[in-house]
Amino acid sequence: MRWPRKHTFGLWPTGKRSDVASKGQSGPATVATIYDPNCEEKEKYTLQNGDDYYDQSHSVDVEGKYTKPNEAHWLLRRIYILSWIRNYDRERAFADLIAGITLGLTIIPQSIAYAALAGLSSEYGLYSAFIGSIIYVFFGTIPQVSIGPTSLMAILTLQFCADKPVQVVIVLAFLAGLVELAMGVFQLGFIVSFIPGPVTKAFTSGTAVIVVFAQIKNLLGVRMKGFTSIGEFFSSIKPSDAAMGISCLCVLLSLRLLSQVKFKQDTSLTRRLKKVLWYISISRNALVVFFTGLLVFIWVKKSSMEAVPFALSSKVSSAMPSIKLPPFAFEYQNRTYVFTDILHELGSGIIVVPIVAVLANVAIAKAFVKDGNLDASQEMLTLGLCNIAGSFFSAMPTCGAFTRSAVSQASGVRTPMAGIYTGLIVLSALSILTPYFQYIPKASLSAVLIAAVIFMIDVAPVRELWQTNKKDFFSWVGSFIICLVAGVELGLLFGIVLSMVFILLRLGNPKIEVSLKKHESLTYVHVVPLSDIYYTGVDTLRGELRGACSLYRNDFPVVLDCTRFMQFDATFTEMLTAVSKEMAENDVLLILQNMSLKVQEMLPVNGNLRFCQEDSQLISHLQQEKESAAPQLEAKL
Repeated sequence: MRWPRKHTFGLWPTGKRSDVASKGQSGPATVATIYDPNCEEKEKYTLQNGDDYYDQSHSVDVEGKYTKPNEAHWLLRRIYILSWIRNYDRERAFADLIAGITLGLTIIPQSIAYAALAGLSSEYGLYSAFIGSIIYVFFGTIPQVSIGPTSLMAILTLQFCADKPVQVVIVLAFLAGLVELAMGVFQLGFIVSFIPGPVTKAFTSGTAVIVVFAQIKNLLGVRMKGFTSIGEFFSSIKPSDAAMGISCLCVLLSLRLLSQVKFKQDTSLTRRLKKVLWYISISRNALVVFFTGLLVFIWVKKSSMEAVPFALSSKVSSAMPSIKLPPFAFEYQNRTYVFTDILHELGSGIIVVPIVAVLANVAIAKAFVKDGNLDASQEMLTLGLCNIAGSFFSAMPTCGAFTRSAVSQASGVRTPMAGIYTGLIVLSALSILTPYFQYIPKASLSAVLIAAVIFMIDVAPVRELWQTNKKDFFSWVGSFIICLVAGVELGLLFGIVLSMVFILLRLGNPKIEVSLKKHESLTYVHVVPLSDIYYTGVDTLRGELRGACSLYRNDFPVVLDCTRFMQFDATFTEMLTAVSKEMAENDVLLILQNMSLKVQEMLPVNGNLRFCQEDSQLISHLQQEKESAAPQLEAKL
């Protein structure tokens, strides 16, 4: 392929080059003209000889057209609502209203269920739901992200705060927010990059399995804490609770399929009907919780609370939130907890919980960002502020939820303002529906949790990873098993450590390609590293160079491509010096290609060591070596 005309970048602000040259003026710095990389002769056409080759040129106003846009003021980037509120109109407001109401109907039953999963009463889940939604309006950058209780945060809260006072959970939310805020301030988002995709999937799947097994007891009405046999477990099942739980689970899974219903004809009636079915589908959690609670409420009014055959949620006395400092010191069961005691109780949860929250939040933001320009630091800052503010309202740790974000996307959300309406709906539920939370059966909440997380269990990658990448396969399997056996935090830690070990092994054993090349009558050994080489890989490189010389009986010069040498230091210098001396004893020329002048000065002068940049210099060195070696070869023959 030949370029039909010359494309020269940057070249002259006004007029033709010849005009500028004739006036003795110097234009902007020029860049080499684009050339065909598939040509046999790799010629770089400069501006001067390019004009002779091509028939016409282009003048580009670089300063006027390609100047970097001014960066937004830091206040607009941090208080992100200021960047879009000026363009907020009626159309966006209506779309956000619909999305906010829809999300409110989704988040209320989820929050109640996730609070139960974390071992807390219902109001703590709703505290977390309303404050996270409102804070994200002012600082969040992705309209679809919904901050609130999630299964991940609930299971981690249960892991670190089981059988502990609720005050410990609130302090955990505050400390997690501080860590997330610090990660955003110091731009530590790269830490998430050390958690590979297979480990994340295994962690998510393991957490989902733990949630399912944890809720089986409530789903079936089993109230015993310990079991000696499977038969004892089945004998402890309460038929009424089991019927309620299994029925709710079947209804939830059936309603989930309503959004996938397709009609043969596309008419206005079918479109409206499809929209109605979609609203019913996404409101399935609220519908199940509402109707089961209504059933129990009618039952109680007709008989009594003791006559209800279902296990019910705990009674909530007062659920309206109040602003107060997180309990850094408190008394519980004749014991005084101070801040150091709380830190000791939480242990590694202070680090694990925020890292998992950031991991989930950034992954969701990446999935829904439109232009691919994601400010991960701002998302960390926002998540940290949500958790810190939540701790002042007695909230549990929170992060974004993919299911709620998908609901927001499908509801047509336009800006983060939808969180205001979601927060108002949650506050309304706290003020109006609080006395009725005690009528919600535990079996229905367990069905909501199981139906929400069962589709997070993804074992499909296992077969693919086994066929494509054994390292990722063992990372997935190991993380998944340890999550189930030893806990989710150890499973995540195992995956991170194993990935770091693989990285270190790769640094210590870089891939190097050795081949025998021939250019006309010149033959040489070409050694090319296929991955970056640090000081940890010099032993591997030395072994490859020695092996190449031994394989080809020291008959040909060796050309080492140094393009991928990273952080050239004394270790590199010692290795190359030793190798060059060994080759000098066998009269083998060592040519170091693409090595910078600064690095060349670090190497001592050696008679069989040469440096080159371009291929022409390489050919010249090889030709000289052939000519100097010709008399010795004739004498040997």
